[in-house]
Amino acid sequence: MEILLSVSTTPVIGWIAQLLGWIMNAIYWVLDAIHIPNVGLAIIFYTIITYLLLTPLQIKQQKMSKMMSIIQPEIQKIQKKYQGKRDQATQMKIQEETMGLYQKYGISPTGSCLPLLIQLPILFGLYQVIYHIPGYISKVANIFSGLANEIIGISNSHEVLTAFAEANKISVSFGDSLTQTKVIDFLYMLKPNQWDNLAQVQQFGSLQPMITDVAGQSERINSFLGINISQSPWDVIQSGIAAGTWLLVIAAVLVPVLAWFTQWLNYKLMPQQSTAANPNDSMGSSMKMMNTIMPLFSAFICVTLSMGIAIYWIAGAVIRCIQQVVINRRIMKMDGAELIQKSQEKQEKKRAKKGLPQSKITNQAHVNVKNIKNYNNKNSASANEDSTGYYNDNARPDSITAKANMVRQFDLKNSKKK
Repeated sequence: MEILLSVSTTPVIGWIAQLLGWIMNAIYWVLDAIHIPNVGLAIIFYTIITYLLLTPLQIKQQKMSKMMSIIQPEIQKIQKKYQGKRDQATQMKIQEETMGLYQKYGISPTGSCLPLLIQLPILFGLYQVIYHIPGYISKVANIFSGLANEIIGISNSHEVLTAFAEANKISVSFGDSLTQTKVIDFLYMLKPNQWDNLAQVQQFGSLQPMITDVAGQSERINSFLGINISQSPWDVIQSGIAAGTWLLVIAAVLVPVLAWFTQWLNYKLMPQQSTAANPNDSMGSSMKMMNTIMPLFSAFICVTLSMGIAIYWIAGAVIRCIQQVVINRRIMKMDGAELIQKSQEKQEKKRAKKGLPQSKITNQAHVNVKNIKNYNNKNSASANEDSTGYYNDNARPDSITAKANMVRQFDLKNSKKK
């Protein structure tokens, strides 16, 4: 993998990375002030803060998912209506009726995806910060700046570093000339054995004491639970087997295992729409497959990339699991009918701002919303038909209106028997 030198300059993502970099820099300054400067700890606290900032988006996404699950039976009804028909006219009709259903309940079909799309550039910005630690944490950059200047001052240092990178299989391009930023980033990415090799370079013989000192400082700030986070778990496994350090090997193996487990647990905690009512639902099947593949992909990523990325990946999954448990409890307490009613009201306000007339379909939906819970629980309700048959008029079973209706139905039934 090629090392991307200096901070990200990509539009939007680069700006987000700069903002998140300030957070990372502030965290590291606090850790340094309490005498525990550690990049691994900084990444964990950084991940906690950024995911807390993303919580409102996650709540919004869960609300949209709940509303989508409420209208899912009606969507399946439309699909069943045209089951087996694949012609273009039928597909257009399905799309038209489905969009009408979304409009009726004031739901945006992209509503559950929009928070994810907003999170994507933020997550890309997170990766940029973790990849370019010295570019965003000034105290880390200062550790390597003195050695970087000394290396640049040596004759033919550009050719020497290029040859060193090729010999040590480091995929990096220094461009036409060396700069302090490029050398700092290069030095930060060196693994312990590569630091030893750098100290043996003949042209850098006079810098050997400085290289040894900087390598020691780099080891201290990058050591997390006994593992240097500049290495990948695969690097640690190989070096641990060669040195016979089996405890280190076990720790490295646990990294991808934890990455897989935390991602799997995260997907399990997310509300899943059941495909039992519609086994031919391709979207549901695709989501189920993704929920299986993505945790395995996470494990693969965490084997091959640096431990810094693995720490972020695992910490992020753990935080999302905790958030998911809390949000699930909150969402479960929310009344689905009220969520849809608010969504309808919001839609009407948007139409009013645009000068559009009030939607007749939405007005009808105000009546249909009352039937949503009964519609979703139709099968279970039929089993208790005798005990609930006295409820009507779409009243809540626990309301005074429902009880009055029950008495009225009972009296009417008895009068007919007489």
